[in-house]
Amino acid sequence: MVPANKNIFSKSLNSLTNLFSLVFNQLDKVCQGNLSFFFKNWGKTKFMISMSKKIQMHGVEKVFFKSKKAFFYFFMFYLIRDTILYIIIPIYFAKSTGN
Repeated sequence: MVPANKNIFSKSLNSLTNLFSLVFNQLDKVCQGNLSFFFKNWGKTKFMISMSKKIQMHGVEKVFFKSKKAFFYFFMFYLIRDTILYIIIPIYFAKSTGN
């Protein structure tokens, strides 16, 4: 048997989630889909996304030999972004929450 308070809480959380989703979708329409693009590809530039697609289509070696400079920029952008997201931020967070 589910307590009455838990059932009310889940209903209000559901309605709050639906309201947030509705507001976000309306705002996304006004911004022509740029908000959903931002959250879907957080931290990536349009160049990084296009290079990722090229690498998936053609393979790493072909893209490297086609344009070494573009491949280098792509690699450095990902290296810097991933270093910040997956190494620096967690270490900083661990140090700030620890003793």
